[in-house]
Amino acid sequence: MTLSQLRDEKNLEWWRGATIYQIYPRSFMDANGDGIGDLPGITLRLDYVASLGVDAVWLSPFFTSPMKDFGYDVADYRNVDPMFGTLDDFCALVVRAHELGLRVIIDQVLSHSSDLHPWFQESRQNRHNAKADWYVWADPRPDGNAPNNWMAAFGGRSWSFDSRRRQYYLHNFLSSQPDLNFHNPQVQHAQLDNLRFWLELGVDGFRFDVVNYYFHDPALTDNPPAPPDRVSPANPQSYQGQQYNIEQPENLAFLERVRALLDEYPGATSIGEIAGDNQLATMAAYTAGDTRLHMAYTFDLLDSMGDAEQLYRVLTRFTELDDDTWPCWSLSNHDVVRSASRWREPRALLAVAFLCSLRGSLGLYQGEELGLPEAELAFEDLQDPFGINLWPEIKGRDGSRTPMPWNASINSGFSTSPERPWLPIDPRHPQLAVEAQNANPHSLLMQVRRLLHLRAEEEVLRRGEQLLLPPETLPQNVFALLRTLGERRLLCLVNLGEEQEFSLRPAALVNDVKDWQSLPLPEPIAAQRAGDTIRLPPGTAAWLVLV
Repeated sequence: MTLSQLRDEKNLEWWRGATIYQIYPRSFMDANGDGIGDLPGITLRLDYVASLGVDAVWLSPFFTSPMKDFGYDVADYRNVDPMFGTLDDFCALVVRAHELGLRVIIDQVLSHSSDLHPWFQESRQNRHNAKADWYVWADPRPDGNAPNNWMAAFGGRSWSFDSRRRQYYLHNFLSSQPDLNFHNPQVQHAQLDNLRFWLELGVDGFRFDVVNYYFHDPALTDNPPAPPDRVSPANPQSYQGQQYNIEQPENLAFLERVRALLDEYPGATSIGEIAGDNQLATMAAYTAGDTRLHMAYTFDLLDSMGDAEQLYRVLTRFTELDDDTWPCWSLSNHDVVRSASRWREPRALLAVAFLCSLRGSLGLYQGEELGLPEAELAFEDLQDPFGINLWPEIKGRDGSRTPMPWNASINSGFSTSPERPWLPIDPRHPQLAVEAQNANPHSLLMQVRRLLHLRAEEEVLRRGEQLLLPPETLPQNVFALLRTLGERRLLCLVNLGEEQEFSLRPAALVNDVKDWQSLPLPEPIAAQRAGDTIRLPPGTAAWLVLV
């Protein structure tokens, strides 16, 4: 499939209901044998990704970087870090993806850069250079302390002192990740130009890292204390509400500029990561209408533990905020404990079935289709500064970032290096490798493929409306929703508790049900019908076409 075909007018809203497969480049496939994944490795494995039935890939950062935060500290927004390959390698990846009918979405880390970026190197020289106001600088308080009480995500104050300017600079993350000053129009223009650079190379959209972090309160007002129920004692930042360091109203106007740029490239899309307080409300505001982000996601489902009432509360809160929005729901990514561990490994397929039933687009993280559990790492194996700084109460994100297991060869086929890869492979992962699961028609991988292909064929699941059924109308720990598109109605049931059995007639759950037909869910999770009764053993689901 060519780029022009992908951007054909009938495909402009391909992203609605799409399944997007996230690739963490360091850990997907190592083509040159240095123990670190790279772009040629991803290209080698794109046929596998396409076989899953997904619509697009999202690539985590591969840009030039000192890797203090593993690519989320960008030193050159327009180039590939040599450890991942070259710009030509990236272009070859895009071409191959498009041949396979896959769109390519890439990360963009606009809110902050590396302290090695030329912009910051110039900005920190003095207070009068051309880039002096490109970052957030502030004078010390009279006693020499930081300008305010803002705390950084990885521990400590979010201010560092620079002796050349005799000022503090803001960093919401590591001190090596200074925040750009989006109140400066030149910064906005420069970042929009960087987006255009990649659009011209043929990318199909962007995932925007911490998209609500672009603007800060210019008055540098102290953040208030957080409500006690939001405090995580091991993380100092959680003690305060993030009211002034992020999520300022000016952000919406900048997102409209981003959308206007994307609209110049038919079919290009956007996904925003929403972190901080009031995530669902922010997601609704940032995706409302057709002038801001196309999609966004929060950590509400990413932190879920597979409890039916919790899932209902999260989705209900989002629905109550605004129905003129389009979410991108995920259960796993590179920042959180893998869903197979949170939901418990036997329910890994059930978790994907739940995800596939939701209104919105879906994010699937590499290895989620294999049922990989969270890797267990010793402190000496950690690479993630989040985990290193806050160990042992917070173990960081490395457990979800270990190499992808492909086969039974050295390093599970991830790398031919005789040495251990950049992160060790969990001893439980090789038995779940792609090659072994491909050879087993009953494996989790094969069942996930069936689910994804079934969802892709059901237009009501990709684009239909959604009605959540209240828990009090359902058997205990059963999650249910109704998807509708025109005359077609699909009732989705997910049993997260003990065995349940109930009738749909008379209308116990949904009105006007004369009969129903079950869509062929994979056998391990498929509920059973006996006359007018649905039997849901533990860990099963049903997609019922109502007539």
